[in-house]
Amino acid sequence: MDILVERAEGVMTIAFNRPDKKNAITAAMYQTMVDALNEAQTDTSVRAIVFRGSPGIFCAGNDLEDFMKSPPIGEESSVIQFLRAISGAEKPLVASVAGAAVGIGTTLLLHCDLVYAADSASFSLPFTQLGLCPEAASSLLLPRVGGYQAAAEKLMLGEAFDAKEAQRMGFVNRLLPAAEVDAFALAQAAKLAALPASSLRVTKSLMKRAAHHEIHTQISDEAVHFGKMLLAPEAREAFKAFFEKRKPDFRQFD
Repeated sequence: MDILVERAEGVMTIAFNRPDKKNAITAAMYQTMVDALNEAQTDTSVRAIVFRGSPGIFCAGNDLEDFMKSPPIGEESSVIQFLRAISGAEKPLVASVAGAAVGIGTTLLLHCDLVYAADSASFSLPFTQLGLCPEAASSLLLPRVGGYQAAAEKLMLGEAFDAKEAQRMGFVNRLLPAAEVDAFALAQAAKLAALPASSLRVTKSLMKRAAHHEIHTQISDEAVHFGKMLLAPEAREAFKAFFEKRKPDFRQFD
């Protein structure tokens, strides 16, 4: 299974399990995560949710080949369903990041309540490099979390940055040795699972309620632009260059 879903002592763990492809996400993987998040929403035995990757890699973003075969266009696509589910999750979301977190591998963290990363982890948002635009409401959330200029640097240049920078920007709580991050994140989730569910639910709702409408509107607006740009010549050139292992040439486009 490319996504492993496990339950233990009140904690649901959703693990990326496609290490041969650096945990790049396909439409089928998104759907598995959507189903898991929807189940967790109504399952009273699940009191916290943990996202984690494989040893040495969190998530390399979307599987570009799968993206080209099945463009995630429309509100019913598994990608948009996932973004709706993670942004609207009522239960605490914890992330354990060891290795690289690319694209959605980084933007999903903006919807998590607690994020723990290996001190060797790296992050990148290479949307413009692929002829695309941000997703997961990251164009709204990243400037709010890290400040406009820091977010502009990450979203406009798309260059990788290290775990210290991610913590400095404010979307990573704590850095740990790579060998310890999974256990620490699970221990934090276990603490949450032991607390009154209603208290956590109301506390999270109060913190996120004011931005709820904005986030959902931003997800929709980004998705419209993303869908159009995914089919545009710039993205085709970027994807073709990626598969041909060369630098894309965007000089031919206005």
